[in-house]
Amino acid sequence: MDVRGTVAAGFEPVRDAFLRNFEQRGERGAAVAVYRDGVKVVDLWAGTRDVDGETPWAVDTAQVVRSATKGVAAAVPLLLHQRGQLDLDAPVGTYWPEFKAAGKDRVSVRQLLAHRAGVPVLDRPLTLAEAVDLETATDAIAAQAPVWEPGTAHGYHAHTFSWLLSGLVHRVTGRTIGRWVAEEIARPLGLDLWIGLPSEEAHRVGRLGPVDEIEPPGSGALKLRPKRSVTEAYSDPESLTRRAFGAIDPKPDENDPVYRAAELPGSAGVSTARALARFYASTLGPVDGGVRLFAPATLTLARTEESAGPDRVLMVGTRFALGHMLHGPASPLLGPTSFGHPGRGGSLAFADPESGIAFGYVTNGMRKTVTADPRAQSLVRSLRTALERES
Repeated sequence: MDVRGTVAAGFEPVRDAFLRNFEQRGERGAAVAVYRDGVKVVDLWAGTRDVDGETPWAVDTAQVVRSATKGVAAAVPLLLHQRGQLDLDAPVGTYWPEFKAAGKDRVSVRQLLAHRAGVPVLDRPLTLAEAVDLETATDAIAAQAPVWEPGTAHGYHAHTFSWLLSGLVHRVTGRTIGRWVAEEIARPLGLDLWIGLPSEEAHRVGRLGPVDEIEPPGSGALKLRPKRSVTEAYSDPESLTRRAFGAIDPKPDENDPVYRAAELPGSAGVSTARALARFYASTLGPVDGGVRLFAPATLTLARTEESAGPDRVLMVGTRFALGHMLHGPASPLLGPTSFGHPGRGGSLAFADPESGIAFGYVTNGMRKTVTADPRAQSLVRSLRTALERES
């Protein structure tokens, strides 16, 4: 396997783990990038652009990163709060009056971001055409009754997070969330990252597809045998789990240009690994001596626990801040201060304030994992090894 790119001295374990993913874990095409204290120290790519093709992955290849998009999108309300445009403790209805319907009048912005709003499902799933139409989708989520009393529990809003965040941001700013990210985050930082892929960039994006579940013996990978309750939840059409992941029906083709062009901040972002790592680096401090996104108080908000314990959708213990997942057994990141978000089936991106590390990994090979893909975890372990050797 021809691994391209660069690795700074001391971070060679990451390259070794990246290569092993191809040799032992069935990786087809992928990239990984790491920043440390605002400076890029790892930038690697290998394999094919398409999971089922032969065209080599290029320096600028991007992929749909599924729910890793949520971590980028969660920065938008935090930055609006930082700028004094959004009160996290105000009812969502203050900005979006229609959202008060069906018993949601006291749902706060904070609860919405922390997956505590109680609307992870829709009584009637949306078609793809409806899901990508801002007015139709936000009207549907505004009319939806909560399935638990808001604020009393949490559960992963797998798809509905897209419409909750889109509706809120549009009403606060007058801009779609994809446009806001493009103008206020991606452009200043020079990121190849989009929520709503422009047609002129479509040629850079590889095809996703399933890959075999391969795990070498003695690899030290995270092994979580699903509990019976988890297995049953994913197999029961009436469970919150199945309904949350099935809020768009039929299941969309993520290689469809319509899906990639959609501004779905919960699932359809397109990015390079380099862009994800650079984005998270900018939340910690200046990148390459330039742009910094988060003020110290905002960084504290991004890593402060708002929800923890049994997740009514994922059926395991999860931890959330204001839109970001936090380090824990179900979603291991680098360490206790880490915040970020995995994408179901592979991708992962996060920041770790304690070490100054920002990490991004994207792949075109989708596995059945939800929050802890073995390939991403092998890279995180290798990064941890590199830091331990340094100390």
